[in-house]
Amino acid sequence: MSLMQTLGLKPAALASSLAKAKVLVVGDVMLDRYWFGDVSRISPEAPVPVAKIGRSEERAGGAANVARNIAGLGGKATILSVVGDDEAADVLERLLKADGIVTSFKRDSNIATTVKLRVVARQQQLIRLDFEDAPSHEILAGKLEEFADIVAAHDVVILSDYGKGGLTHVAEMIQLARAAGKPVLIDPKGDDYSKYAGATLLTPNRSEFRQVAGGWKDEASLTAKAQALRAELNLDALLVTRSEEGMTLFRADGALHQPTFAREVYDVSGAGDTVIGTLGLALAAGQPLPVAMNLANAAAGVVVGKLGTAVCSQQELFAL
Repeated sequence: MSLMQTLGLKPAALASSLAKAKVLVVGDVMLDRYWFGDVSRISPEAPVPVAKIGRSEERAGGAANVARNIAGLGGKATILSVVGDDEAADVLERLLKADGIVTSFKRDSNIATTVKLRVVARQQQLIRLDFEDAPSHEILAGKLEEFADIVAAHDVVILSDYGKGGLTHVAEMIQLARAAGKPVLIDPKGDDYSKYAGATLLTPNRSEFRQVAGGWKDEASLTAKAQALRAELNLDALLVTRSEEGMTLFRADGALHQPTFAREVYDVSGAGDTVIGTLGLALAAGQPLPVAMNLANAAAGVVVGKLGTAVCSQQELFAL
């Protein structure tokens, strides 16, 4: 039985509702650059491999990858973020607009747009080089003002926190969105989740959750810690993604677990973006949270079979 049949969904009807759904994505965007080459010798200067680069690729990463996943599934995405006034920002904007994403970048001439440069040889990553700066308070204040202006025009808000400083005003954004009656989904970062209090749902991965709640010895212990955190932060739900163990949704009425959908794991980078992007879009399209979770789990299973920051298309999801 197909995924759509299992969930009782009709592809045509779901595609129509996804096309009408509007999701506002706010957070840290970055440009993922890939240099692909071959290694056949060790450098005479130091004991390191020499990569002869044959081609390169550029992809929108971070919060921008969340927006890409929404657009790939047929939804309407708006991205609000802070970038530098540089070539990398120009490339990001061009990539996003090519995917049909409404882009609102606040340019800060005092910083560089976050860039992650990966050198890949024989399908293995040799090294990653990161370039990043924290945005100024003035630019961030301007972003908050625009958020307040446009939040009501969207069905769901996703806050994608990569710890680069773009979500300094996350608490105010949660309040504004909830006051407008919009669900707020957050991909969290760091060990202090108090700033996310009042959100609709958080999606930490297993290691992120352990960093905040501590370890657990069994499912009962995990459930107790998750429910305690959910209650402490006044969340409607907490979704813990657990890599090869699947994902578990914790709500006031109990826990719901989904085993992993991945058939072959090739690269897990960006899988969290796919989960929260699919989840938010499905909720914006009127699907109940358990169905949205199933769709997110399936979409993530597609993405981990691809190299680098990737998306699951609507066609790929409906074919499962």
